[in-house]
Amino acid sequence: MENFLFAVNATVPVFLVILLGWVLQQAGILNEGFSKAGNQYVFKCALPVSLFQSVSQMDFYSDFDPSFCLFCFVVTTVMFGGVWGLSWLLLKDRSMVGAFSQAAARSSAAILGIAFAVNIYGDAGMVPMMIVAAVPFFNIYAVLILSFSPQVDENGRLLPPPADGGARVRTACLNVLKNPIILGILAGLPFALLRVTLPTLVTSTLDMVGDTATPVALLVVGATFSGTEALKKWKPAAVATCIKLLVLPALFLPVAAWLGFRGSEMVAILIMVGSPTTVSCYVMAKNMHGDGVLTANVIVLATLLSSVSITFWLFLLRSFGLV
Repeated sequence: MENFLFAVNATVPVFLVILLGWVLQQAGILNEGFSKAGNQYVFKCALPVSLFQSVSQMDFYSDFDPSFCLFCFVVTTVMFGGVWGLSWLLLKDRSMVGAFSQAAARSSAAILGIAFAVNIYGDAGMVPMMIVAAVPFFNIYAVLILSFSPQVDENGRLLPPPADGGARVRTACLNVLKNPIILGILAGLPFALLRVTLPTLVTSTLDMVGDTATPVALLVVGATFSGTEALKKWKPAAVATCIKLLVLPALFLPVAAWLGFRGSEMVAILIMVGSPTTVSCYVMAKNMHGDGVLTANVIVLATLLSSVSITFWLFLLRSFGLV
């Protein structure tokens, strides 16, 4: 019951802030201008700053485990590649492939991960190391998937593919190199590796900016949520949510147990494969011509159901003595 209540307390407020964004939009307080500006602010400023802070303050040397990091990297690669390939088989509407793939594979590891671990163990455990080994690739693979999948305009209409395949590859590589979220992570790595401590004035300012990423992004998701459009895409959203919360943990948690991972390592792996879809999926989809409606649907549905699914997986792991 304690784990269930914690999961509810961690996930339901996320849904309520999305709901607040929708209510404020219906009341005319939030408009399309706010949504566009807020989306750009989160993508180019708040989220990169938040990830920079998370990475720069990690202690690599005390927790570094090569086998654990390799496992997180391999699982992330298989997870994104497998879901992307599956999406081409499942979806007749190719315009949804990119959004479906990243929403079904990409977890809110950096946002909810440390909170879950602290609640269970009293400290972050191996979650920061998982973030270093997996989250950069979450973003790189998401950029590549959105770059190489069919893209849509602001009205959801399919855009024609580039005639030059080589140009598409160059564009995808450029998208990875200039993606603000990836740059924020990379910028934090030297500070963590060299154990550089920034002045309190700087860290406090960065913390304040970074802390705005999630609430602003959630308000934008709610403000742009269309009930009519959402109903048209509830089936692929439900499938993506099922993959995110049930299929991926069922596939990878037994492998992790077989390889000998236990305790905080298993909790970190559960968060990596089974936590709800991160709100940054919506931010990236909107900025890279992905399907924002489908992405918003998956975020809302996965967030609502994750309190039950995460509690179920924790109960199962505890029953087998793995955590």
